[in-house]
Amino acid sequence: MTAPQPLAGITVISLAVNLPGPLAAARLHSIGARVIKVEPPVGDPLNLLYPDYYQELTAGQEIRTIDLKDGAGAGQLNALLAEADLLLTSMRPRAAAALGLPELVDEHGLVHVEIVGFAGDRADVPGHDLTYQAAHSTLLPGTMPTVPVADVLGGEHAALQALAGLRELEARRDAGQDAGQRTGGVVRRVVLDEAAEWAAGPARHKMSTPGGHLGGGLPVYRTYPTADGHVAVACLEPHFAKALGSLLGSEHEELERVFAAEPTAHWVAFAAEHELPIEPVALV
Repeated sequence: MTAPQPLAGITVISLAVNLPGPLAAARLHSIGARVIKVEPPVGDPLNLLYPDYYQELTAGQEIRTIDLKDGAGAGQLNALLAEADLLLTSMRPRAAAALGLPELVDEHGLVHVEIVGFAGDRADVPGHDLTYQAAHSTLLPGTMPTVPVADVLGGEHAALQALAGLRELEARRDAGQDAGQRTGGVVRRVVLDEAAEWAAGPARHKMSTPGGHLGGGLPVYRTYPTADGHVAVACLEPHFAKALGSLLGSEHEELERVFAAEPTAHWVAFAAEHELPIEPVALV
């Protein structure tokens, strides 16, 4: 028999649009949670800009359109929260307060995972992945990130905090504090600026900055052009580096010349034959 998923029986109400919230909701749904995604009448900007990605992240979820700024919409949200376990938001705290969310969380004994941009006194300051990355040295001037690291990691942090919050509620009830009643909520805040700082650790310690060990400074850990594309060579461990050196060479110029002489398919077969971590660079 198939074991039940960890969050089977848990209902999540998500008011989160854009990227970090939908990523977190998708992760929670993937481990069994029922997710009801509440969107404003204008919809989720993610759906307007990237509908295929939106469909990927919301697969299996229930989508409700509710105008939370009118009385009927507020009543609909209240009814949903009365039957839920967890609320997921990605709005500034003053916007959440204007909707009365803190009071609803306490009234219905929910876990509230709130995704915000900054901590402390800056919690209501606007920002986006680009500005969070800029503040923590994960951008090279004049370039744009290929992955919104703060958003993606923030989504993962939100899913983790959801699990922590559910466990906290469970422990509270096990201890008899609620006596089977919902008498207060649990708030877990995820700060995207802090997610960017966490992700920036390798850059902060010069590991992945240009010239660092993971930033092209090692001939055995970098990308090389082939006759018809590029390959990523990740022979970082000593036994991989030794094998690469004995087979092809160990200096950057030498390896660049060797890899450029054959097409990518040749190097894929070569890596398989010699059990080396070499992969073609895929283009989107």
